Amino acid sequence: MRVLVAGAQGQVGHELMRAVPVGFEIIGLGSRELNLADSQQVMKRVAEIAPGAIINAAAYTAVDRAESESAAAYAVNRDGVALLADQAERAGIPLFHISTDYVFAGNGISPYKESDPVAPVGVYGASKLAGEQALFERCSRALVLRTSWVFGAHGQNFVRTMLRLGRERDELAVVADQRGGPTPAAGIAGALWQLVQLYRDKGELQWGCYHFSGGPACSWYEFAEEIFRQALELGLIERSPRLRAIVSSEYPTPARRPLWSVLDCSKLNAEFGIQQPDWRTELRSVLQEWRDET
Repeated sequence: MRVLVAGAQGQVGHELMRAVPVGFEIIGLGSRELNLADSQQVMKRVAEIAPGAIINAAAYTAVDRAESESAAAYAVNRDGVALLADQAERAGIPLFHISTDYVFAGNGISPYKESDPVAPVGVYGASKLAGEQALFERCSRALVLRTSWVFGAHGQNFVRTMLRLGRERDELAVVADQRGGPTPAAGIAGALWQLVQLYRDKGELQWGCYHFSGGPACSWYEFAEEIFRQALELGLIERSPRLRAIVSSEYPTPARRPLWSVLDCSKLNAEFGIQQPDWRTELRSVLQEWRDET
């Protein structure tokens, strides 16, 4: 089966490209080769490639900048998804799409289920929710995988930022009142490939929205603690900075962040047997990869 991966140069796209299962031909395109804001390019590329399935790992992810660039965010996260959905429906193929915990208000007290009410508090989350809605309206074979706090060996993320700042400073202030599930990009890629393989083998899936994130739930502060503990153990840093726990109001940003981003991933496991990854184990794999590159 030939699979088109949109957003092949991002964190998840990179992992999708290097974890292709046997029996698949993968065509990975970055934003230059497949700009989801360019309707003519999208239609032309999909027609030329004629894939048997599409994985959309492309998105406008600049959360803070989206507050002042809403048109750009919606052009990719809503309109671009709608374009892909139209092409997938026309070709009779499935579209697998990555979404986000930001579709929720972040005021929960228990892990969010797929059926829980959505209420994004910023432009980024609203544009991603609009993309989900456009996808389900246009494509009968659509699967949305919502995730959170993505990190990996490729690209910019919280882990890389922490290590860079930790080498530069003696003390770091880290938000401790936001809770979520750090999710390895490699784990997301693995889950998506499992789903695509199931579709190839069965010819059908239980389409819809599913949650996939790492466990156990933690705060950014606790995530940072584990990053530095493992990095020190692996010799990536010579010393660990002092960490100071702060609340979100002490670190104001243009976009509000959900205080609660914990996702209930039981539906994905029950339907497909895909288990929630332990982010601590996956973090070690990322850090070991960086160590081995030096």
